[in-house]
Amino acid sequence: MKRQHHILVVDDEPHMCRVLEIMLVNNGYMVYTASNGREALKLLSTCPVDLVLTDLRMPDLDGLGLLRQMRADGREIPAIVITAHGSVQSAVDAMKQGASDYLLRPFDIEALELAIRRALDELALLRQNSFMRAEINRGWNDFVGASSSMRAVYELINQVAPTKASVMISGETGTGKELAARAIHNASPRRDKLFVPINCAAIPAEMLEAELFGYDKGAFTGALKDRIGKFELANEGTVFLDELTEMPMALQSKLLRFLQDNTVERLGSNRRLELDIRVIAATNRNPRQAVTDGRLREDLYYRLNVFPIALPPLRERLDDLPALAQHFATRYGARADIGLGPSILERLSAYNWPGNVRELENVMERALVLSNGGPLRPEHFPFEVGTAAVGVPRPPNADTLVEPLGPAVEKFEAEMIEKALRISDGNKPKTAALLEISERTLWYKLKKYWPRQN
Repeated sequence: MKRQHHILVVDDEPHMCRVLEIMLVNNGYMVYTASNGREALKLLSTCPVDLVLTDLRMPDLDGLGLLRQMRADGREIPAIVITAHGSVQSAVDAMKQGASDYLLRPFDIEALELAIRRALDELALLRQNSFMRAEINRGWNDFVGASSSMRAVYELINQVAPTKASVMISGETGTGKELAARAIHNASPRRDKLFVPINCAAIPAEMLEAELFGYDKGAFTGALKDRIGKFELANEGTVFLDELTEMPMALQSKLLRFLQDNTVERLGSNRRLELDIRVIAATNRNPRQAVTDGRLREDLYYRLNVFPIALPPLRERLDDLPALAQHFATRYGARADIGLGPSILERLSAYNWPGNVRELENVMERALVLSNGGPLRPEHFPFEVGTAAVGVPRPPNADTLVEPLGPAVEKFEAEMIEKALRISDGNKPKTAALLEISERTLWYKLKKYWPRQN
């Protein structure tokens, strides 16, 4: 279902307003009308407007003044000027103030319809451009592996992709849950629309609702202009909610309401926007256990778990390890004779891989850096990997000399955060700067290591 576009008609001639309103309503648009620029600005502050059609000459505040004030307010809304008093200079002035098009009256209906379609396409591009650029720069790769467990996953993806069913993807950290969600989107009829991933654990709870549903200007301190939410941005596409069980319970109820009636409300607004979105959720927890533990609403679980997909950990798909290792070696510029022979693969296969495919990628990148372009050798791998295979000698008391890599890294990371907090006297922005991470990442880690305090 396509979201109805809202158009504001601004003209001091009631007859012209009425003519345009009838034409636009007959073409499926929601229409507001104003007799001058002042009235238009009031409507823009209270109504969801996607396009402005405005006359030039009007009392109180004319068309150019309206366009100028819209730009000053930061409203990224396309506008079309329609006037009976046209001139080259007025057209140039309108374009300088951000007008998308300029039509003279009497105008051709088809020309106006074409201008409206162009302007609405421009609006979609404005909203999507920066997001798409970031996605393209970040990139992603297809799944690698032909083990029986992965073939079963591929089959499930092929079955569910063409449908509208909600999907719940579960799996340990690093197993490729976002990759699976992208595969579903890319194989679906929505492939030409946006895929919008949202990590619920990486966004502070108090900011997550605004990130998902957007807000109106003045909704809270600092809301200086309207902001479109990720759900509205993804209309007709797919939203991927990663780490769903980290979403606050109150917000889970609002997500459930969207899944029931396909409408959202921006913060600070009582207007409901009807959207067409496919929702794919993921968690590294057991979803049923998350319900029992009170981290996931049971009714939301049933809404999203229409089609569950469980991704296997790397230790259960070791047949794929040679192909994955070679894939990552190639990604990081290795030559064909890099040295992924039986002895190296045996050592890699004997390791438990608690970080799964993501950990393998990091290990391969590190090994290639240490090899300095030469063949890979056991000493290029972390101690736990290099000595994991049966028959490889281990130092005396090796188990007491080291601890698992994941907990050791987390322990060190928590200690560094504590130290930075002490140095900055608890100032979060300064702490993030000292650690050279974003404030959002810092908040996520504070919540991870000290959940009761944050």
